[in-house]
Amino acid sequence: MRYIILLLLVFTSIFSAFGNCSEINEILSESLAPSAGKNGHPLPLIAHWNSGSRPGGFSPLFQLKLLEEGHQILPWFKLSDPGEATLLLQYEKAIKFAAQRGLPISLIGSQWEKLLTTQKEYFGLPAALNPNVVLVNGDIEKTVSPFGPLDPWREVGAQWTSQPLLKKFQEWYPNPPRVLFVSNNEHTKLRWREVEKSQRYMQVYSSGRSDEFKRKVVGDGWIERYGALFDGMRDGLDAPSWKENARFIGYNAFFPGAFGRWGGWGAYSLHTTDRFEPWSSVWDGASVAFYTHNWDPSVDFTAWSPQIRAMNQVFVLEEIYKKNPNYWFELSVWDGNEPSQDNDKRKYYASLGQDYTPERYAGMVQFGMWLLRPRVVREFRGWTDTVANNGDYFMALVRAVDRVHDNDTLERFWRHGRLVDNPSTPHLHQSAIPDELKDKKRWFLLDTNLDPRKPWTLETEIPVFSLALELGRKPDREWLIYSFAPLVKEREVTVQIPGVRSARITAGEAGHFYLVREDASVPSRIQ
Repeated sequence: MRYIILLLLVFTSIFSAFGNCSEINEILSESLAPSAGKNGHPLPLIAHWNSGSRPGGFSPLFQLKLLEEGHQILPWFKLSDPGEATLLLQYEKAIKFAAQRGLPISLIGSQWEKLLTTQKEYFGLPAALNPNVVLVNGDIEKTVSPFGPLDPWREVGAQWTSQPLLKKFQEWYPNPPRVLFVSNNEHTKLRWREVEKSQRYMQVYSSGRSDEFKRKVVGDGWIERYGALFDGMRDGLDAPSWKENARFIGYNAFFPGAFGRWGGWGAYSLHTTDRFEPWSSVWDGASVAFYTHNWDPSVDFTAWSPQIRAMNQVFVLEEIYKKNPNYWFELSVWDGNEPSQDNDKRKYYASLGQDYTPERYAGMVQFGMWLLRPRVVREFRGWTDTVANNGDYFMALVRAVDRVHDNDTLERFWRHGRLVDNPSTPHLHQSAIPDELKDKKRWFLLDTNLDPRKPWTLETEIPVFSLALELGRKPDREWLIYSFAPLVKEREVTVQIPGVRSARITAGEAGHFYLVREDASVPSRIQ
């Protein structure tokens, strides 16, 4: 009861404090702009996966406070499972505030298709009607199938959006300009390399087909079934504006960043000769992991890092934008922090004598931001995490996003800068690269005087991660250089702009920006 009273008091205080706010208008305009258009890349917004369903989390109350302070956030709310008890009070004021200001919102869900497996009415269906994998011996596996009937996908989609929670949201906010439905997208799916255990596949195609064929038919199957799921979700909505403005975003519904890292990467990919991946043909966007996982060796200071991995995704994103300028690309970010686990990444850094600060975290994330220029930087924390535990780390990201909006030079390069590739070095990931992808530009790390001797391995420590964006034409070019040195507060470094010139700058764990002009000898630091 005390928590409810506190919510009422603080919501009322914050709600009444807002006047007309330019930041609110900017959030709206940037969220509605195309991802690729004449005005360039829209400026980034900040959001979260943790929706504050537990007291002290990244809740609607916390978000309203950030909006009051003028931060560039895209509000996020939990999309509860159908039938799950929900405290509507924690949402009402925030949703009504968003309605008053015309803000876009995002609804964070789990795996929408999981109901096909977890609900008895679907998992218990006869094999011919079952949306899960039917094995060759007739048994049903708890794995959704790309070859099953479509109607169950539409039906479970409608369950999510016809529930009382969504009806209330539409009542409070009948005409949102944009509603992002964001899925965790981790339900167990049949993998292409396992299709011969599927009775349906074997009945239609039999054994012995090529890997290319298997990836193609599985990808086609997912396009059809996720399309049915999203159709069902739209059908379950009542308000016309919700139907029209709903967009469906999937975690890691994208080309794999591990592309080429080892010979077996293709087992986890659905690429074909004429299609990088199927997901952008059905999802409206993706929230792609930029993680230092706690379960693998990835860190921010070696070649096994999200900075190196994400360079694999630049060419894919460029091609998607050519086909769909409105494609919504997010960066999901996480530092591998799970304090209750022995493999907590911060514990690992501490065991090496390193201090993993919020500034260092933001320094790493900014490399990904300027490499891929996402619509949203969406931080991941576990659903029980709190602002008290990790708020300092999130606020470092908030400041990184705000900086793009607040600095004219950064805004100019974010919108219109051309990412500079480094042709002197091939990407480190070179295993089993298909012929049609061998010439794609995948290396954007600038050479520096501190680079270790090549060739590198995944374990090679990289003192400074730098990239550059270019504006203008010769002889009036400008470059924005971003440099991140994860293991030191600051250090001097000489960075080479490929084929042009070197620049002596300072790099640091928080990340530093420099403006380099073709007609000026000394770079200028952007504070």
